[in-house]
Amino acid sequence: MTLPLSIAEKLNLLAQGEQLPASRLSHSLIDELVEEGIIDIRITGRTKNTLYVPDVVAFSNYLHNKWNIASLSDYILTLKNATATRADLIAVSNDSKTIARRTFQGFLVNSYMPVACTMNGVPLIIHPQAGTFQFVYDFEGFIPAADAVIVGVENAENFRHIVRQQYLFKDTKTLFISRYPQQQRGDVMKWLMSIPNRYLHYGDFDLAGINIYLHEYKCHLNKRASFFIPDNIAALMEKYGNRKLYDQQQLHDAVITEDDLQHLISLIHKHKKGLEQEALLI
Repeated sequence: MTLPLSIAEKLNLLAQGEQLPASRLSHSLIDELVEEGIIDIRITGRTKNTLYVPDVVAFSNYLHNKWNIASLSDYILTLKNATATRADLIAVSNDSKTIARRTFQGFLVNSYMPVACTMNGVPLIIHPQAGTFQFVYDFEGFIPAADAVIVGVENAENFRHIVRQQYLFKDTKTLFISRYPQQQRGDVMKWLMSIPNRYLHYGDFDLAGINIYLHEYKCHLNKRASFFIPDNIAALMEKYGNRKLYDQQQLHDAVITEDDLQHLISLIHKHKKGLEQEALLI
């Protein structure tokens, strides 16, 4: 799928720090960027939403990995040039049809305890040295121990310092996987659907985090998936909760069957706050 000139121009404005009404960016490519978290939504009224880029570096990396566009400005100028040649188009996108490409497949894994796995039938222990992660490339041949709980970590800081959070999971045999880089999210989901292990979602305790869980994981994994909620969530919400998170978010339509998750939603509305998972780092 190509990146149309009209969309590229609007993306360039977002990359420069502007906010645009969501109504001006109605396109499946924009929906994809919002779903990936590359573009975020800010609620500015009852029926009005604006779009913005929260992380310009992540945005640039996504454009490069998805369409191999190193410079949106150069891409736009080339498309506007009526005399642009096929070679010019190749130069700005590495392909005259701007075909999407994948640099790497797979995802990052981490653990604070040794977790037995196999890779294409060969025994493999996941237990990265402090300061490192392991990257699973051939994920279709990657099989964790049947009793390992797969914990999906939403934020990079928590994934990096997983040792500081082992008190949350106690004696559970846990294998942590990262939601980032987001280009790998499809591989993560394909892998999760191929194994029978229980999945525990460890993300932000706000409406956006719940949306991610429900619409990216629960909808595919059903009863195998649950949302991690610490026992002292009410006290944490009251002490460290962020009112801005609540004001900027809304819960998307979904059927919620988990009592604990419903209780969390009630707490969020009660305190009118959201809690980022970094608050659990000790």
